[in-house]
Amino acid sequence: MTRERLYLYDTTLRDGQQTQGVQFSTAEKIQIAQALDELGIDYIEGGWPGANPTDSGFFENAPQTRARLTAFGMTKRAGRSAQNDDVLAAVMNAGTGTVCLVGKAHEYHVKTALGITLAENTENIRASMAHIVGQGREALFDAEHFFDGYKANPEYALESCRAALDAGARWVVLCDTNGGTLPGDIGRIVAQVISAGIPGENLGIHTHNDTENAVAGTLAAIDAGARQVQGTLNGLGERCGNANLISLIPTLLLKEPYARRYDTGVTLEALKGLTRIARMLDDILNRVPVKQAPFVGTSAFAHKAGLHASAILKDPSTYEHIEPGTVGNARIIPMSNQAGQSNLRQRLAEAGLVVEKGDPAQASVLGRILERIKDREDEGYSYDTAQASFELLAREELGQMPAFFEVKRYKVTVERRKNKYNRMVSLSEAVVVVKVDGEKKLSVSESMDETGCDRGPVNALAKALSKDLGPYSAILADLRLVDFKVRITQGGTEAVTRVIIDSEDGQGRRWSTVGVSANIIDASFEALLDAIRWKLIRDCGADVDA
Repeated sequence: MTRERLYLYDTTLRDGQQTQGVQFSTAEKIQIAQALDELGIDYIEGGWPGANPTDSGFFENAPQTRARLTAFGMTKRAGRSAQNDDVLAAVMNAGTGTVCLVGKAHEYHVKTALGITLAENTENIRASMAHIVGQGREALFDAEHFFDGYKANPEYALESCRAALDAGARWVVLCDTNGGTLPGDIGRIVAQVISAGIPGENLGIHTHNDTENAVAGTLAAIDAGARQVQGTLNGLGERCGNANLISLIPTLLLKEPYARRYDTGVTLEALKGLTRIARMLDDILNRVPVKQAPFVGTSAFAHKAGLHASAILKDPSTYEHIEPGTVGNARIIPMSNQAGQSNLRQRLAEAGLVVEKGDPAQASVLGRILERIKDREDEGYSYDTAQASFELLAREELGQMPAFFEVKRYKVTVERRKNKYNRMVSLSEAVVVVKVDGEKKLSVSESMDETGCDRGPVNALAKALSKDLGPYSAILADLRLVDFKVRITQGGTEAVTRVIIDSEDGQGRRWSTVGVSANIIDASFEALLDAIRWKLIRDCGADVDA
């Protein structure tokens, strides 16, 4: 069976940048484009030249890519020629080999939003596509509101697409702009468009996620014959986002019938970098990755129930639809008060702590660990997500927890004062005294960063603690706190605070630790200590003398 080619078109840098709260710098756009090119994306839409400085800056400093860099704009305006439309000229002047223009395919929008006749709109589409092709560029027409337009007036929606195709457009992209068309309707309409004479090999699909159906709608369009797939990394996009390429790409490569029927520019080897790319984008946006994200989330291959973990030990396919490493992710066996010995053995093995099955002494250790977990969770701890803290607890019971340093005391002060602009600002200062290699060391740090922003008392504590730990300070230089979650586990006067800290380092490792106390600073410090100790074990080993 001959496999057909599907072309992947990424619009993270344009449609994704329309996400509320998202604004890429030119350098960030270049970084993302290079990652997309490395992944194997066919088209990278860089933005709308002339619309804002970063989009213009991207095209002025565009990286060399195998992928086809694409400039985005709109069809020419009524009352002027394509050659004399300054907005279209700015798009053409970006110098890309591929140009994508959006135009109306919905009668209502033509008459109401543009205030022109249907014939004028058709001519705008035709002339714009002809202008692009006439200059030797590859032309794409984004048929805006196509599915809603087709339901209202199928003849005109098709007329707009034919105008683009007849003028030489390589692709006509059917857009579910409002994101309200369900997959069944998308598949049916795409099939009808192809039956009407517009070849599937020239059709693309662009869906939005307003009903949580963007990926399903895209797959329906592929099933019906569309051969270009548009989307964004992590599903970024206006309102509820666009079709998520991070979910679509592994589906197309690993799931039947797509894996058997189609080829894309992404190889199975490149697919192993998918989790890294998804998290890179979150890092650029200073966002916490969604744990439940399909394929790439930290919970995507987490197995909490003892029954599941037991089966996973025998055959991972019992509760996993793919091997986690295929997309660069990893399996997690969480620990909680629901845990059984199967979970515990597997989790210990992953940490390099082997407990032999059938050994009475070892079984006693397992029992103590499980009992301690249950007791601690009664106190408010949660090891379900704080995997690193669980490992440290287990090491203590097994006598395999090195004492890298000892905290003798610490103090945090928070001050409110006026700055030079006569505004009240907060400033936290932390003092930490530790004992390392028999020597006491005192460190002081403030929470103010290099930009003058206050990062809070936990940040001050983290900086003070890692500032002077002798031989360990250099190892901790790439440690970064990426998320800080607080929850009150009991109400009233006996309230207990649980703090979960997510950390990462320059090696791409990410881990979570937990602290519990009636005092939020104490809880935070406990979680922070665990985060540092876990990293030291990974980078120094567990044979460090106490």
